[in-house]
Amino acid sequence: MRIDVLSIFPEYLEPLRLSLIGKAVTDGLLQLTVTDPRAFATDRHRTVDDTPYGGGAGMVMKPEPWAQALESVLGAQDDAAASRPVLVVPSPAGEVFTQEIAYELAAEEHLVFACGRYEGIDERFLEWAGREVRVRPLSLGDYVLNGGEVAVLAMTEAVTRLIPGVIGNPESLAEESHTGGLLEYPVYTKPAAWREREVPETLLSGHHGRIARWRRVQQLARTARRRPDMVLALDPATLDRADLAVLAEHGFHPEPGGEGLGWRREVPHEEPRNGPDVA
Repeated sequence: MRIDVLSIFPEYLEPLRLSLIGKAVTDGLLQLTVTDPRAFATDRHRTVDDTPYGGGAGMVMKPEPWAQALESVLGAQDDAAASRPVLVVPSPAGEVFTQEIAYELAAEEHLVFACGRYEGIDERFLEWAGREVRVRPLSLGDYVLNGGEVAVLAMTEAVTRLIPGVIGNPESLAEESHTGGLLEYPVYTKPAAWREREVPETLLSGHHGRIARWRRVQQLARTARRRPDMVLALDPATLDRADLAVLAEHGFHPEPGGEGLGWRREVPHEEPRNGPDVA
């Protein structure tokens, strides 16, 4: 995979050279380049922003330096690429980035990230770019950052760890949060007893079936408590009777009248605010 990042603060992206992503670059699994649009500004101050038409606070990124920066990275791409690159534009006005989207982007050959600043990039740049790339505005969540660099760090890590060979043990990808629509179960390590807190007995039993069921129960219970929206997105028809019983304890009941028709939620009168995860 090839990843290009357009940013007026290239040093902000240096953490991408560390840890597993840095190793993936060294091993040749990933090609990573950061390009500064200021290099394409024409005045002596290397200006890349200006005041917004229509008035208002803040500054807007000028389209021409960003267009030339994008042209420079597209000009360096392999002509044999099977599809047009995806231009990811971090923006609070974009589609919310999810694990599913991470998998979609991990299947691409070439990603370009455009890290806007201030009030964003002139909309005409995105309209023009759509002729050459597939533009995809994405948001980390319902909040606003000073620029796109933080979002790019998060998205790049989420995407590149899914590239075959980047994660040492690929089986770990199948058991983490958001895989299968649930949060991950609690995890423990040695010692078995620590500060008067003990590892759940089931995990010490060596009984693989009991351990697997305990973890499944914990996933369902944790998701019901912390992310009820994720439970509501599940298809009840994909769950067995034991799963449904766990969710029922947390107030989630399949709607009557057929399979896959959604949920009825009854919020328990008292829910623990703190404390260990229990089924």
